[in-house]
Amino acid sequence: MGQYGDIKLFSGNGNLPLAEGVANYLGMELCGRQIIEFPNENLFVKLNRSVRGQDCYAIQSTSRPVNRNLMELLILLQTLYLDFAARLTAVVPYMCYARSDKKDQPRVPITARLVADMIEVAGTNRYILMNLHAGQIQGFFKIPGDVLTAYHMLTDDMKQKIAMKKVKDPVVVSADLGFAKQARNIAEELGIPLAFIEKRRSGNDANAKALSVIGDVQGHDCFLCDDEVDTAGSMSNDINLLIESGATSVHTYFVHPVFSGPAVDRLTSTKATQFTTTDSIEVPEKDFKRFDGRLNIISVASLLGEVISRVNRGVSVGSLFHE
Repeated sequence: MGQYGDIKLFSGNGNLPLAEGVANYLGMELCGRQIIEFPNENLFVKLNRSVRGQDCYAIQSTSRPVNRNLMELLILLQTLYLDFAARLTAVVPYMCYARSDKKDQPRVPITARLVADMIEVAGTNRYILMNLHAGQIQGFFKIPGDVLTAYHMLTDDMKQKIAMKKVKDPVVVSADLGFAKQARNIAEELGIPLAFIEKRRSGNDANAKALSVIGDVQGHDCFLCDDEVDTAGSMSNDINLLIESGATSVHTYFVHPVFSGPAVDRLTSTKATQFTTTDSIEVPEKDFKRFDGRLNIISVASLLGEVISRVNRGVSVGSLFHE
C-alpha cells in the first residue's frame, strides 16, 4: 500500500476494455460506480462504496463521443474528490482537443488549455497522459503528472519484423515533418535509414496534401509512423505516395486510432501490408473486422498498470523508460 492508501480504479465508458486490462494487470477489479444519463442528456455519477483516504485513479479516453466522454471524466473526478479521496489521478490515454494547443490565427481559442483547467478544477491532484499531439500541453497543467509514450511498444514490433526477416531493407518514414524528431529516434534505435513525407495543410480542416518523399524508399519496405490517425486522409495519401515512389511494402504505425468518418474506408482501400496501433482508443469490432487481419492492436494496459503501481508506491516512472 502506498502513502496515499490502496489503489482504487474507476472507469468511465470511454474505453472499458482498456480499463479492465489495467485492473487485470494490477490483480484487482474496477470499483463499482453508476453512470446514468437522464432524458435531458445530463449525467449522474454515484460511487458504490466510499473512497475516503484512498489513492484513486479515474481511467477515461476522451475519444468519440468526445463531449460525452469528457463530461463523464470531469463528473467522475469531482465525485471522487467530494468523497475525500486522499489523492486523485486522471488517467487519460487519449486527450481530446489536443490539436487546439496554440493560438495560431486571430479569434481562435486554446481549447487544450481549457480542458487541462477543467480537469484540475474537478479536483484532480495528478494526471497520466499518453503521447500528446504537442508536448507543450504539459505546460497547461499546474498539477504534476506523467506523459507516457507507447512508441517503444511499436518499435519492439518493428524489431520483431526485422529479426524474423519479414521486411527487407526497411526504412522508417515520418508521416510529416512535424513527426520528424520522433521518427529519427525510432530510426536510430532500429539502426535503419530515415525518410520524410512533405505535406501541406490548407484551411482549418483535417486534410493535408502529401507532396513528395524526402529520402530513398525505392525497393525498400517502409515503416510509416505517426502519432494518430483521424480521418486517415493524410495516412492514405502517404501510403499511396510511398507505393508510387517504389516502396516494396508499407507497414503503418500510430498510437491513437481515432478513426473518424471515412478513416476505415480509406485505410482498407490502400495497399498497406499492415496497420499497427494501440488500444488507447477502443476500435469497434465491426471496424476491426473490416481490416481483414491487417489491423494489429497492441495493448497499453500493462504500461498504464505499471505506471499506476509505481505512482502509488512512490517509485520512479522515468526508470521504466530508462530515463
